[in-house]
Amino acid sequence: MPKMKTKSSVKKRFKLTATGKVTVQQAGKRHGMIKRSNKFIRKARGTTVLSDQDARIIKKFLPYG
Repeated sequence: MPKMKTKSSVKKRFKLTATGKVTVQQAGKRHGMIKRSNKFIRKARGTTVLSDQDARIIKKFLPYG
């Protein structure tokens, strides 16, 4: 059997932690910062952990993750 391929778009956007959770960059920081409050901009720094329902979908595209 050939190896399963990892989706290129998924490997660029998501990472798996050692415990198997999926981390992703916070959304909403690409443009339009002038409209957003300082509180929102602070909270949207760094990464966040996806919910279990969303992580289940992403893990299908990361077969060897």
